[in-house]
Amino acid sequence: MNSRKYALAALFTVQLLYGLNYTIAKTVMNENYIKPFGFVLLRVIGATALFWLIGFFFPKEKIDKRDYIKFVVAAIFGMVVNLLFFFKGLEYTSPIHASAIMTIVPVIILVLSSYFLKEKITSKKIVGIVIALFGALVLTIYGKSGRAGDNIPLGNFLILVNAISYSIYVILIKKLTEKYHPVTFIKWLFLIGLFMLIPFGYNELGEVQWQSFTPYITFSVIFVVVGATFGTYLLNPYALSMLKASTVGIFIYLQPVIATLFALAVGADFIDAIKIGAMILIFTGVYLVTVKRKQKK
Repeated sequence: MNSRKYALAALFTVQLLYGLNYTIAKTVMNENYIKPFGFVLLRVIGATALFWLIGFFFPKEKIDKRDYIKFVVAAIFGMVVNLLFFFKGLEYTSPIHASAIMTIVPVIILVLSSYFLKEKITSKKIVGIVIALFGALVLTIYGKSGRAGDNIPLGNFLILVNAISYSIYVILIKKLTEKYHPVTFIKWLFLIGLFMLIPFGYNELGEVQWQSFTPYITFSVIFVVVGATFGTYLLNPYALSMLKASTVGIFIYLQPVIATLFALAVGADFIDAIKIGAMILIFTGVYLVTVKRKQKK
């Protein structure tokens, strides 16, 4: 019972860190302290160092030569496309939009699973897919931001590409995570992803004026690297190993709630009827996709 409580606490912490990350990371970028691609590279450098550091405390595993190409492909979708599009999209859209769109990840995974893994899609799930995607479309086209410099349609589109890329990554790593210890998998994934991201973020990271950082910006950068990257990637596998997939899926609904409350509290975003209506459509669609049909006795 205690193990379940710890797993639930870990899962809640993951959603809390992700929920706060939308506003905190956007503030750092929009105030021009670090540009998106430079921020991604800094984030991965810090997390890679931490993962390899704790890797010394876990049993060493040798990676099969034939699996290296799988790690490279997983890094492309799970690290490069995923992180670059997410941070660039977050620069243009609002925390509430970004967090709401990310909740359709289970829908995308279902669609991809039906194609690549030949999993069956029921009529209820098809209805859920249509509703969720319609909600995301409404949010993208008609949603507004409280920041004049934002480009909501472009930002939301980039976040959607990020969600698709992350979903492909989840499908790709299914067998790798069963074969290797989570720490072994993550430290190699980050190391490979780091070398891929250097060309994209090197110049922007070199432009950072570190001496201009305020205490809040310094805290924000540390939070993104240690909390929203290292912490989430460390706690999520633990929660997944102790809880049902359906339980983990439900917790994703906390992200937009936390992101919305925090963004409103610090004045980084606002809520209106369109956002509420679109989020209801997305939540309803994701619920229909993720809910399991009760089997008759």
